Amino acid sequence: MKPISLTNTEQKDSDKQLQAQLIEQGQLPEHIAIIMDGNGRWAKSRGNLRSFGHKAGVDSVRDITEACAQMGVKYLTLYAFSTENWRRPKMEVNALTRLLASSLRKEADNLNENDIRLETIGQIDRFPDKCQRELKEVIELTQDNSRLNLCLALSYSGRWDIKEAVKRLARRVKSGEIDPEDINDEMISCHLSTADIPDPDLIIRTSGEYRLSNFLLWQLAYSELYITETYWPDFRRKELYKAIHSFQERERRFGKLSKDEQKKQAKLHVQELTT
Repeated sequence: MKPISLTNTEQKDSDKQLQAQLIEQGQLPEHIAIIMDGNGRWAKSRGNLRSFGHKAGVDSVRDITEACAQMGVKYLTLYAFSTENWRRPKMEVNALTRLLASSLRKEADNLNENDIRLETIGQIDRFPDKCQRELKEVIELTQDNSRLNLCLALSYSGRWDIKEAVKRLARRVKSGEIDPEDINDEMISCHLSTADIPDPDLIIRTSGEYRLSNFLLWQLAYSELYITETYWPDFRRKELYKAIHSFQERERRFGKLSKDEQKKQAKLHVQELTT
């Protein structure tokens, strides 16, 4: 297994201890998804252009990715660019696409050295050719890595994802390959862009907004939601640890009774049988 090391500085012993405590105290989420929000407001609060916030957000991406890899989280999906983001001012969109291309070039070796695999979901063909080439090169460079799967949602929306899955299923029905009555939840999941990725256990949204913003609408059905007021450029590993700690304190029931309620019901059932 390849060693994980921070890009700029060695990991501090105090940070290793925090990670060890999290691992010891409970189960880590296998898949964390993050809506990275607040770059523009972070920049505005400092009297800068929104593009300044996007650049600062890259450092958070690096830190959170490295922290997840160090702890053993297997999947990290980042909502980097939504379908709706194309509606933003052309100057900002151009700045974002340039930043994406330059960041990929800078981070390619670091991803590979740290055994992190890059993949994407979304309408990648909508991006400039240069961005597409950079994405393809980094994806190919890291395709055999296995410690952490980093998935960038680019020009992505949950409704688009579901719509495309419906189209694929409709074509299979039309060709006679499947019957409409055969379609179930598992089959729909297998036709989404995340077919090879388990559904997120934990969804984090930064900047204090209480909405999903068209992100992984099908996949987030039973994910635990964590919302923080912290803007994305300020969201670093200690904030991530808070989110994971919150996740560990929850009981995931998936529509079932809580463990305490199950025990209570079982006790009542025994009493009924013995009276």
